[in-house]
Amino acid sequence: MSTTVFYDHFERHAHGLGLKDHATHYCPGCGHGLAHKFLAEAIDELGLQDCTVAVSPVGCSVFLYYYLDVGNTQAAHGRAPAVALGHKTANPQAIVVSYQGDGDLASIGLAEIVSTAQLGIPLSVIFVNNAIYGMTGGQLAPTTLMGQKSSTSPAGRLPAMGQPLRMAELIAGLDGPVYVERVALFDARQRNRAKKAIRKALECQVGHKGFSFVEVLAECPTHLGLSPTDAEKWVEREMTRVFPLGVKKDVPDAAYPPIPVPTFAVDRLTAALGLTAEAAPRFASGFPRHLAARDLALKFAGTGGDGAQTAAMLLTRAAINEGFDSTHIPSYGPESRGGTSYADVHIAETEVLSPAAPHPHVLVAFNAPSLAKFGSTVQPGGTVLYDSSTIATPPVLPEGVKVYGVPFAQIAADLGRVVVKNVVALGALQQATGLLPGDSILTALRYAMKDKCALIPLNEAAFAWGQKAIRDQEGNR
Repeated sequence: MSTTVFYDHFERHAHGLGLKDHATHYCPGCGHGLAHKFLAEAIDELGLQDCTVAVSPVGCSVFLYYYLDVGNTQAAHGRAPAVALGHKTANPQAIVVSYQGDGDLASIGLAEIVSTAQLGIPLSVIFVNNAIYGMTGGQLAPTTLMGQKSSTSPAGRLPAMGQPLRMAELIAGLDGPVYVERVALFDARQRNRAKKAIRKALECQVGHKGFSFVEVLAECPTHLGLSPTDAEKWVEREMTRVFPLGVKKDVPDAAYPPIPVPTFAVDRLTAALGLTAEAAPRFASGFPRHLAARDLALKFAGTGGDGAQTAAMLLTRAAINEGFDSTHIPSYGPESRGGTSYADVHIAETEVLSPAAPHPHVLVAFNAPSLAKFGSTVQPGGTVLYDSSTIATPPVLPEGVKVYGVPFAQIAADLGRVVVKNVVALGALQQATGLLPGDSILTALRYAMKDKCALIPLNEAAFAWGQKAIRDQEGNR
């Protein structure tokens, strides 16, 4: 049947042009294409297109969102059940489908699928088992058969590598699931059964019965080194001996208790978080377009104890107070061994599209390794501020980049507390770039220190001295 659940054009290949307009990225004979088809048809037949959320993780199924015109979320490797659980509890009326492969679900995601299944919350899991890591090069998977060769078991799977995991039996043995079945795709009869099983998995969720799990034995001709026809015969002959087909669990009269509908009322959220709904004062007259048109990227980098993460968080809060969208993403490297950890910050006029800042407009570096690592990544016309207390001579930076050396640590030490060097850096950043008014950052700082009021004057002084250091430099240029 034709179904509107598939997009009219598949832009995964050649932007949906020519013969690839309706072709998936899967290899010829791969079982994923049929599994996609049966899932799309079931969604269409049950009238669920407008309320379905499909979750696809890393692996061959990663590009599910190119094909199914439903709500889509792409999850980290193995984490699809946890993401699906979040979708379902945030919106209990949604029909949430976790679509996963064997390398994903049965390996790195084993804890997630077992824990989610045991909860029993109405979700539908489609598990495609082709007995190999398909996308990453044909490595041994948890479902690889005994004796089966792979790129990491060239002599075949040996007893020392463990026995293949029978996931359908494992899930059926838990108390939470209400429907578990294993199906295959190697002939018309089995395909018909697979389609019915996938539909039933959705019906279990529509009827609020509980958690359902369908394991689909699928062909991978590429890593088997077989033709599609011979791969089908191999699945029938070899896989079904280890993974017997059929219903493993079915509780027809199951009924899961109603899932509480969450509230996102501002007053309840602020009360739960200990916040106030009162709007923060605003000082900015508009977005800092002199630095970036719509989205300003910054990177704070240093070693442990430099306060780069705290400075990044304070700036993010200040930007949000001004009504901008802002994100802060920390990355903790080997800072305890003298390396560099960093935080990426974005300040956008309307919406941050990606929180990472691989090419920042502004870099604030607290130590030499951070400046050496990230200095060359600053965009042309950008700004670099570094701690001249610890960096005697900066490396050569891209042409056109404004460079300010400010003794963050020395100024902080002169004030009596080296730990406020990150606030000195914020003052210098504000004066050098004018990205936000000084009062914006100071307001965020005072709020963050509301439980340590005695330290507010010291931090205000550190901020002012950072500003003065830049004014002095600009006066001497």
